[in-house]
Amino acid sequence: MSLVNGKRQADWFADEAGTDADGPYAGIVFNRPIDQIFSYRVPARLEEVVRPGQRVRVPLGRGNKPAVGYCVRIDAEAPSGIDPSRVKEVLDVLDDPPLINAAMLELTRWMAGYYACSWGQALDAVVPAGVKNQAGTRVGTFLTVPDEIRKSLETLELPTKQAEALAVLCRSDEPLTIADLCRLAKCASGPITALRQRGYVNTVRRRLPKDAFNASSSAALGDDSDAKPIPALTVEQTAVMAAMTPALEGDEFATFLIHGVTGSGKTEVYLSAIERVMARGREAIVLVPEISLTPQTIRRFRRRFGKIAVLHSHLSDAERHRHWRSIAAGEVQVIVGARSAVFAPARRLGLIVIDEEHESTFKQETTPRYHARDVAVKRAQLERIPILLGSATPALETWRNAELGRYVRLPMMERVGARPMPKVELIDLSHERLPLGGLSEPLRQAMIAALKDDGQVMLLLNRRGFHTFVICPNPRCNQVLKCHACDVALTYHKGRRLLICHTCDAERPRPSACPNCQAPNLHYGGIGTERLEREVEMAFPDSVSRRMDSDTMRTPGSHEQVLAAFRSGEIKILLGTQMIAKGLDFPNVTLVGVVNADTALHMPDFRAAERTFQLVAQVAGRTGRGDRPGRVLVQTFAPDHYAIDCASRHDYEGFVACELPERQRFGMPPFGRLVRLIGRGPDEPQVRTFMNELLETLKAAALPGVTMHGPAPTPISKIRNLYRYHLRLRSESPRPLQTLLQAVAPSIAPPGEVELAIDVDPVNLL
Repeated sequence: MSLVNGKRQADWFADEAGTDADGPYAGIVFNRPIDQIFSYRVPARLEEVVRPGQRVRVPLGRGNKPAVGYCVRIDAEAPSGIDPSRVKEVLDVLDDPPLINAAMLELTRWMAGYYACSWGQALDAVVPAGVKNQAGTRVGTFLTVPDEIRKSLETLELPTKQAEALAVLCRSDEPLTIADLCRLAKCASGPITALRQRGYVNTVRRRLPKDAFNASSSAALGDDSDAKPIPALTVEQTAVMAAMTPALEGDEFATFLIHGVTGSGKTEVYLSAIERVMARGREAIVLVPEISLTPQTIRRFRRRFGKIAVLHSHLSDAERHRHWRSIAAGEVQVIVGARSAVFAPARRLGLIVIDEEHESTFKQETTPRYHARDVAVKRAQLERIPILLGSATPALETWRNAELGRYVRLPMMERVGARPMPKVELIDLSHERLPLGGLSEPLRQAMIAALKDDGQVMLLLNRRGFHTFVICPNPRCNQVLKCHACDVALTYHKGRRLLICHTCDAERPRPSACPNCQAPNLHYGGIGTERLEREVEMAFPDSVSRRMDSDTMRTPGSHEQVLAAFRSGEIKILLGTQMIAKGLDFPNVTLVGVVNADTALHMPDFRAAERTFQLVAQVAGRTGRGDRPGRVLVQTFAPDHYAIDCASRHDYEGFVACELPERQRFGMPPFGRLVRLIGRGPDEPQVRTFMNELLETLKAAALPGVTMHGPAPTPISKIRNLYRYHLRLRSESPRPLQTLLQAVAPSIAPPGEVELAIDVDPVNLL
């Protein structure tokens, strides 16, 4: 199901007149919001070439403009209702072999139906840009020997150099360039030219990787020969592996939730499970929230398995294409990557692992708006393989699936080495005076003690910048300075002396007076990581500190450099945003401070409490992982809130017991399904009118059990000069929502520059 911006689907394919010749016919879909398979005749010259899963070039629309589509099926005859005389022909095939296998075609068709996009849009998300544009390849001229010449090779009478060159070419498993043959046969080009003139050698044009033209280049993927002894499994790890063994050693679909506290050894379970499937000649895909933030995990995988494919955002298109080819060729058995790695073209997939499955970064925020966790579960089901979901703080949707028996929960409640969970102390900021720099006196004293004892400190503050808002001091004005393009307060970055919008990245010079009333002496308030960094440097000048946020970690490798320096002990205090809370293991960290635990607690989002609990619990787990006990201090204005109270006690099930009844009361996930329809455009009245009309259309087709809320401005009502309104649809199961959207799709036509986005199972409600 997809929504077309003001055009009838037939308009895209008008005047598709062809010849009266018979089939076969190729079913083609396009990366456009058109939910339809279109038939094109396969000409005789391409009958042995065109296959499902390939990209093809076809004439499209009234102007017969060549367009690229995906072949999803081959029909022997014209489908019912199709006039063969009006069917055009496929012009060309772009991929050989096909980019998409049968299992991935089935997966993307499911994605199209579930996530309310077209099949072509889902397919286009699967194939990286570097693969589509064949980055890192070039066309070259290669030499081949005709079969009749090969058969009569021993009877040919040729000059010595020609005979030697022809023999070398016949022994080669692959076609050779002229330069390759000259080098291998140790001859000049003259004998080869003579062979070509006599018809003993043919030339062909082929597209190959650029490294195929350079014998000294290497296509090796990441490797690490610094192997370490494999640790013996703990009692809990052994029990978890035993529970998963039938699925790992057979062709059996099962979803396992490895619910392990921080430091319980979940990664070692992943490694052991991967070894099991590799022993059977199968491959494994491992999804992590952000590759750049998990260098330790990557190193462990490389030490264990040697050659692995690591897919991340800093790869060039040519590197992505090279990885894709290596994976598709079965040259690598372990693929580690972020969200899109769920589509890696593994030929004999045996296992999928999702680490920190609760992380919101697994949700794509552009069409198709898929959730990698849920797509991975579906892929595992289609390919009849097990999938492991690991987290210390599982998403409540995942927890509920385990409660209902859809997933198998495997608890790991003890830390490796029987290390205790760190003691967590709450600092009530409503009673404790908080200095402007963000460090309360108890936290400051705890830092002094930890550093004096040669420990390391981590400080979490999930706000960037120096000051998080700027406000006019005039009581008659009191205007907060906002971005001109977004409904968002500007953040002051002292190092750059700029006001910056953290939504669209717009920058403005620091004003000398209020832009609205011209009052001088603007008030700067709120604490960001830049301000915290200065406070730490002033309070602890003898201890090296570093800030880790998206402002300081812009260059490739910067994360790993800082983390390596922290691991070596060169850096004593590491402070930053939520990126320091994810999957880091530093045995010498004896103190973690949460500067403000409330940053997400009061957001207009039903998941606010869950995110607060997860963040505090995860960062608390960064300490006490070595031989020395850890300590956590959490500064908060809401110490009695169950999210913070339960996090301070490492009590996930206690949090669930408080949160789930609230979700059930309002029918929110995991007790209901949501679809969010977002209209946006430069003309606010036009957007508002369209969304009201959309509501009436939905009401006219309403199904029992579907409730509608809105339309209303989104919490962030304007982004990049586009006004935003949303409608929320809710039901107990996804089927009524899918049926409703499919029913109304043909009648929805956003006017002018208005765009409509459909977000199924939304993670971000702002």
